Amino acid sequence: MSKPNYSGTYHLVEMDNMDTYLEALDINFALRKIVCLLKPTKEITHDPATGAMKIRTLTTFKNFNMDFTIGKEFTEDLGPVDGRTCQTTVSWEGDKLVCVQKGEKEGRGWTHWLEGNKLHLVRMCGLKGWGRDGGKSRNKES
Repeated sequence: MSKPNYSGTYHLVEMDNMDTYLEALDINFALRKIVCLLKPTKEITHDPATGAMKIRTLTTFKNFNMDFTIGKEFTEDLGPVDGRTCQTTVSWEGDKLVCVQKGEKEGRGWTHWLEGNKLHLVRMCGLKGWGRDGGKSRNKES
């Protein structure tokens, strides 16, 4: 069975528990409050044949770029997020993309999946830090 193509532009619909997730990352109070007000747009370019993926998270405050090949570990610079670097691997679990970020914070990573025209995201950090984007509407260019 072929994997889904995640390419598209996604706009935030809803977000839950972001403050809890950011607190688990030791992000200061003021920055957490700013981040929780943002409505990010996510631009994804995905080549299912090679596994190459580029994720651009765009906000009015800060942008974050992530380029990788699915299944291959890479060093991720999380400077724009929390000033850390980690060894990151994004892999398939069924039709879901699961990211494991090994570094200073245990249990850190995220899971993406598509449901209709929505891209879902759950972020994890440790046992109590998680945040969920309940969906981002999809404008797929194809």
